[in-house]
Amino acid sequence: EHCSPTLASLKTANLFNYTFCSEDELEKHLEGLAATLEPKGVSITILRKKARSALIYVYREKKLRTDLNHPNACKILRRNGYADTSVDAALAHLKMRFASCGGSKEFPHEIGLFLGYPFGDVKGFIENKGRNCKCTGCWKVYCDECEARRQFGRFEKCRAIYCRLYREGRTLSRLTVAA
Repeated sequence: EHCSPTLASLKTANLFNYTFCSEDELEKHLEGLAATLEPKGVSITILRKKARSALIYVYREKKLRTDLNHPNACKILRRNGYADTSVDAALAHLKMRFASCGGSKEFPHEIGLFLGYPFGDVKGFIENKGRNCKCTGCWKVYCDECEARRQFGRFEKCRAIYCRLYREGRTLSRLTVAA
């Protein structure tokens, strides 16, 4: 439900919260997901873990590499302490930024760059502290409202189709578009 646009290769990445009973259960579940997704070019990692829940990041590494190395993204990342914008280094720093947020529901504002949001909207969110947006959907929009609404529609249609296909028995592997 939460990651269908990434599985369909429409979006760089998505997040979802996973509630677990034990560390062993979490580890086994993520190992199974990784074994299914990695052959298709999709990676998975934990960004933040609390007592019984984990914030899971599902991403297409190739798309993420391109997004993070865009000159405009690099400016925002450097301002937020990212000395290295390679995927592994940037994700390690992002995890550290989540840890510095403590147990709050606060997210590092640059997270939008990791999710494939338009640069102008990420910049607008940071500069406006989340206020004064043109519209809200998967993210807060500060620039091209028409294009953002089209994207939101594509993502919602994808979610609906993927959920229906999954309920009908389509496997996660079959639903994931190969890179």
